[in-house]
Amino acid sequence: MRDSGDTFSWGVWVSLSEENFARTHDLWDDPAREQEPPYFGWLSTELPVYPHSTLQLKTHVHTRAVGQRPLIELEPTDHPLAVEQREGITTSRVRELADLLLRG
Repeated sequence: MRDSGDTFSWGVWVSLSEENFARTHDLWDDPAREQEPPYFGWLSTELPVYPHSTLQLKTHVHTRAVGQRPLIELEPTDHPLAVEQREGITTSRVRELADLLLRG
């Protein structure tokens, strides 16, 4: 976060092409997977705290070390989620998001 040393992340799903999904599966336990170029994907999680749908935002899926979830990078757009990912968010914004989710 911009005002602390903490990290905030959403747990999201992304759809991949059949070919990239198979490649991810084949390399799941392979330490060399970190060398893979990013895969294209579509964000498949609706985050209801944003004024515009988060479904089908374009992403780049970066494979990380075995045991770590992939890093999902949104393509740079003006969608509020993409802006927050690029520019970071504050602790206050995290509290606001939590409040919005709790109120449903």
